[in-house]
Amino acid sequence: MAHRDSFVVGLDLGSTKTCALVCHPGEKGKLRVSGFGMAESKGWRKSVIANLDLTVLAIKKAVEAAETSAGVSIGTVFVGVGGTHIKGVNSQGSIALGKTPGGARAVTQEDIIKVLQIARSVTLPQDREIVYPEPKEYLLDSQDGIRNPVGMTGARLEANVHLITGSSTALRNVVTAANLAGIEVIDTVYEPFASAAACVTQDERELGIALVDIGGGSTDLIVYSQGSVRHTASIPVGGDHFTNDIAVGLRTTIPEAERVKRSWGDSTPDYAAGAVLEVPSVGERPARFVGYTMLRDIIEPRAIELLELIQAELERSGQYKQLGAGLMMVGGGAKLGGLVALAEQALGLPVRLGSCTGLENMEDDLTAPDYATVVGLALYGNRRRLLQDSKKPGLFASFWEALRGKGGAS
Repeated sequence: MAHRDSFVVGLDLGSTKTCALVCHPGEKGKLRVSGFGMAESKGWRKSVIANLDLTVLAIKKAVEAAETSAGVSIGTVFVGVGGTHIKGVNSQGSIALGKTPGGARAVTQEDIIKVLQIARSVTLPQDREIVYPEPKEYLLDSQDGIRNPVGMTGARLEANVHLITGSSTALRNVVTAANLAGIEVIDTVYEPFASAAACVTQDERELGIALVDIGGGSTDLIVYSQGSVRHTASIPVGGDHFTNDIAVGLRTTIPEAERVKRSWGDSTPDYAAGAVLEVPSVGERPARFVGYTMLRDIIEPRAIELLELIQAELERSGQYKQLGAGLMMVGGGAKLGGLVALAEQALGLPVRLGSCTGLENMEDDLTAPDYATVVGLALYGNRRRLLQDSKKPGLFASFWEALRGKGGAS
């Protein structure tokens, strides 16, 4: 097998599926897909681990499949985290640059490290920790909108930072599950942040865009404007809720309800409108034949509930009217039949499914919105590797510690 240290591996622990993607840096640092593995997820409830043994088993299966596909032994991964325990909060830090009041000098990289450390030094409950602090902008003597102030001259430097925090217990359990599967976690990454790396362009971040990641147990949201993260949130409604509604409405089993949901999600609207599916009933009752109208009547109330919650978060972000690039949906739940059209109508925004880019040798399946998180995790890991290679080791370590903090899961 090839030397595993040269590979970048993303590990997506979802409520319905566990995916491992192995990539190898090619020419000019761009990643090439080397292998992929997937296993059914069990042991999750409401986007957190409820059964550690089942979660570890799913990780082992996915990783082993990826290892076989890539021909490499996996030792380290970048793992995604999400769910309703994740919360976002804005924070600010500031430092004086001159040795005397009002004195001015050029901003250095060490000043950036110091002001970021101050910005992330917020008081959190004992059971919470910072997953990732994303710098939004810097201010130099009240001049705002600065992306990189290094080399600029001023008397006072400020940093506005968006802190993504999570439950310490939930984060530790994710790392523990990976460790028990024989894998070391290099970093934990907020899943919509990773998905955006795979699907959202820099132009879209500048114009303003909301990315909605519809997972099995929850829906995570991240809002970009003027190139930076402005808001994050998690909504306790996901694809599993639609599946349960279908199971109850059609009086069938959960696996059959999931099959029905996916069948319509994979169909074109014209085909779905005229299609009929045979749905087995529970017990000895005969099977039923279900049309699009009946399924729509079951799904639509839940979809409207989800969209109302998304709209509330967009309004809370203060960026609802500034989303020039609209809204992008990713995750397995995003492919629910008719959801994109309903979202456009309900939200008054252009809405589309995300498509993954950024990797070479990527098969069509991996470009689908289902795999945005795992593709983004590999891209994030490669970006971190390139940053580390391009900077002095000591300075990079200090900068990364300023971003992540000593208490973060890594």
